Amino acid sequence: MRPFLQTCRALVAMLAVSMPLAAAEAAQPPVQLTTQDILQLQRVAAYLNGIHTMSAQFSQVTGAGATSSGQMWIERPGRMRFEYNPPTPTTLLADRFYVYVWDKQLHQVTKVGLKSTPAWFFLRDPINFSADSIVTGFSDSGGQIRIGLVERAHPDSGSLSLVFTENPLELRQWTVVDQQGKTTTVTLSGLQYGMALNPKLFQYNDPLARTLREN
Repeated sequence: MRPFLQTCRALVAMLAVSMPLAAAEAAQPPVQLTTQDILQLQRVAAYLNGIHTMSAQFSQVTGAGATSSGQMWIERPGRMRFEYNPPTPTTLLADRFYVYVWDKQLHQVTKVGLKSTPAWFFLRDPINFSADSIVTGFSDSGGQIRIGLVERAHPDSGSLSLVFTENPLELRQWTVVDQQGKTTTVTLSGLQYGMALNPKLFQYNDPLARTLREN
């Protein structure tokens, strides 16, 4: 049970933060944005809204130093799949309604509502920083744009930080802080856009039911 729970904590920290942070973490005021900052945010939103399908390699690091890697696919709105490389026996997918975490070794599933997770920021359509989020941090220097966010509807829940390259504009990294102040950082490489994706990538078929049928 313990390996499964540890895996789920890392995945939930990355994509499913919904519990309140401590008071000191929750009180994040909005950052003061210049006119140029607002134009850059609009540019970033246009880039994200222009993504219909995407694939990438990812590496994941927790604040405790645990590492993993794999392949990611996104089809906006609402669909996503993370396939972890061995020895992590995990698949994560979103099907427009729920996020499922499947431990293939222990045959256990965790399920959470998609709209209660930070993954919804990427998968909603359209993405609008001013309508959906409170911008708690912004910097544009050294060829990188960094944006700190909390959900406008739930400002006392977990925070999300995004890193984009400037030229070309591309999402490269995000960090989620969970309710205990623990961090999970995901870094992307080899991004590709606009490909046709097999719908079965995002279909959840209950592996427990299949196992019972086979037995």
